[in-house]
Amino acid sequence: MKAKTLLGPALGLLLLAGTFTACGRDRAPSKAGAAKWTIGVSQCNLGEPWRVQMNQDIRNAAREHPEIEVVYKDAQNDSLRQTSQIEEYISAGVDLIIVSPKEAAPLTAPVAAACRKGIPVIVLDRRVLGDEYTCFIGADNVRIGKAAGEWIVKRLGGRGRIVELEGLMTSTPGQDRHTGFREGIKDGGLEIVFEADMKWLEPDARREMESALARFPKIDLVYAHNDPGAHGAYLAAQAAGREKDILFVGIDGLPHEGQVYVKQGILAASFEYPTGGREAVETALRILKGETVDKEITLDSRVFTPDNVAAGGEVLKGN
Repeated sequence: MKAKTLLGPALGLLLLAGTFTACGRDRAPSKAGAAKWTIGVSQCNLGEPWRVQMNQDIRNAAREHPEIEVVYKDAQNDSLRQTSQIEEYISAGVDLIIVSPKEAAPLTAPVAAACRKGIPVIVLDRRVLGDEYTCFIGADNVRIGKAAGEWIVKRLGGRGRIVELEGLMTSTPGQDRHTGFREGIKDGGLEIVFEADMKWLEPDARREMESALARFPKIDLVYAHNDPGAHGAYLAAQAAGREKDILFVGIDGLPHEGQVYVKQGILAASFEYPTGGREAVETALRILKGETVDKEITLDSRVFTPDNVAAGGEVLKGN
């Protein structure tokens, strides 16, 4: 596997004649091991540690397969830029696209366009609208949000004042983690005193938490849609001298981030959202070899708490 950052016009010469099908292409290499496939990756941003880890997981998995070449693009949190990236991959004639969309609606049309050109598309983590893609890979964000809500109700004993710091609410994970959480706490007797969209970013979460702290003298727990958001809230509370009075719960569960925060006592719990990077590469290879893959691949999740983090967490029920 060889990674590169720019696509040139000559990349289109890599295409071989084949029979095109809906959102896919049948192509047989001349002999075993001789195939050369190019995969284009469009990451919505690299400002979140979780997304950096996703790209790294893709790289690590791709290194095991010299028959593929992976090209990476960073959309820098810009849906228009990401749309252009998909269009560039289509024009260059890559063999397959992996995209983790910034937002569902703006990326729906370019993903569909790739499919109609016969280029398979794996949608990773965040969905697009409709079903014009080859495969979606991700964990169940509604289930994770609901599990977090149920855990919080149990931990607080059915009483408490909650701050919810939401991920980007024009993205499907933000919507699903909110919907699931509200389902999980609906009969739990908890009060949501403050909610804000921190757009997945720790600095934004810290600013929003500062506002919550200024308005509410009593806050029992912060539920953030990702671990950077929970950490930003913790730092705001620490600066105000209130961190010991509040519990912090996040989502992502990366080994070097959420799990470490749990071990350090910063987070009361971190719910895992696996990146799916390795699974995306494995699924891409199956597609490129002409194998049938499931339209939806749902990844398992775990919860990490001080009691179980050393043992690798606990798999969420229902996975």
